[in-house]
Amino acid sequence: MTDTWTVFFAFFVALIALAGMLRFVPRAPRSRVRRAVILLGLYGVCTAAEFASHWLHSRPLSEVLHASAELFQVLLAINLGALLLFDVLLRAVRLPVPDILYDVLLGAGYLIAVAWVMRHAGVNLAGVVATSAVATAVIGLSLQATLGNVVGGLSLQLDDSIHPGDWIELENKTQGLIKEIHWRHTVVETRDWDTLIVPNAQLVGQTIKVLGRRTGQPVQHRMWVYFNVDFRFAPSDVMRIVDDALSGAPIDGVAAEPKPHCICYDFARDGRDSLAYYAVRYWLTDLARDDPTSSRVRERIYAALRRSEVPLAIPATAVFLSKDDPERAERKKAKIVGSKVAALEAVDLFSELSAEEKTQLASSARLSPFSRSEVITRQGAQAHWLYVLIKGRASVRLAADGSEREVATLEAPSFFGEMALMTGQPREATVIAETDVECLRVDRHDFEGILKKRPEMATEISRILAERRVGLLAARDGLDEAARSVRITSETKRILGAIREFFALE
Repeated sequence: MTDTWTVFFAFFVALIALAGMLRFVPRAPRSRVRRAVILLGLYGVCTAAEFASHWLHSRPLSEVLHASAELFQVLLAINLGALLLFDVLLRAVRLPVPDILYDVLLGAGYLIAVAWVMRHAGVNLAGVVATSAVATAVIGLSLQATLGNVVGGLSLQLDDSIHPGDWIELENKTQGLIKEIHWRHTVVETRDWDTLIVPNAQLVGQTIKVLGRRTGQPVQHRMWVYFNVDFRFAPSDVMRIVDDALSGAPIDGVAAEPKPHCICYDFARDGRDSLAYYAVRYWLTDLARDDPTSSRVRERIYAALRRSEVPLAIPATAVFLSKDDPERAERKKAKIVGSKVAALEAVDLFSELSAEEKTQLASSARLSPFSRSEVITRQGAQAHWLYVLIKGRASVRLAADGSEREVATLEAPSFFGEMALMTGQPREATVIAETDVECLRVDRHDFEGILKKRPEMATEISRILAERRVGLLAARDGLDEAARSVRITSETKRILGAIREFFALE
């Protein structure tokens, strides 16, 4: 008996050592250690009971307890070996074995151990095997569906066709994330916060689409966003406007490669609709956030179309009735111009303009909306117009030495792009919409007639532009007040000369 307790103590030490090693193995299953602890406990109980039976002088009971202790000893050895091989060594080299395969191999080891113990105890294995075969046949006929699910689960894990973490689409178009693959069923969580329990036999028997998986490529899934524009606008123009907006700035959740793009996929169907059908195709990087990402793409499309004065198509069945007399049209136009004049009056650059000149400039200025995170102007770009920010907030960023940093934040009412309007110089900074913004765009040709009639305004405008530009440079270069004052004087002269040359003023 001393040798028996020595073996028990050796198993106890081995179990403690394996449990300690598993603490350093990521995602190691702790339930398998509990199984070994139970077997160790049963082995100890049977060994102690066998020792006690010797005092009772009960030979049959002693033999049964000895055989039981021997059985639990073998099962415990198999469990400890499986823990060492599958949960420590293979996981350490990142070759985990599927749970179902682990259970099958462990179960086969149990059967072999039971057969060995029974033969060692003198049991007639031939009779037991014959009886077991009959019982197995009866059980197999009564549990065909369950066994089919078990075989299905085993095949799913062995061929590694799908595994936890995959997004799949079933034949009924239901999409979900695989959480677990069990013996009988697979757990699938949908975006609706529902959980599907799919029998493994059913899963194996149908075509499954694994979303976002492509050899050698990151996990991302192509999505479609549809919109319609009527025939007054050429498809090439519509696609160019939308493509420029999509590529102008990143959209959260949209892959950079392949790039999102717009296509015209159909015209009027059956001659009923006076519109063309468009779609934006983009690649989704987070498959759980499909609808929110599509919503952000729609925001970008809507702002780009509205900025270019391309309205979305109105349904052909819609009928609008209004009394559109000349007086009403004039009132509507005057209201729009009045709101633009109010925006221009908040800009000190136009403080020298008379009320008539502001009205003239407001009549030709265009409303230009931008969606959140969209680039309004880009540093180094060539454009001869100015933006008046009338709604929202924008970030001003400067690129230098390979990096970009924010130097100012613009809140409505404000303006930017004045150097491009007045001197024709390239954009000196990048301006990005932090919120949805609305701007008035004042083109060079709209301002040129006013400036040529009153060329003396160029001096005051030059001073305003110089102060703004030196303020931007001071933020970048850290100028003190003295250096800033000297810089403003020199910049005023330089900008005045550039304005006179750009507008051909005398």
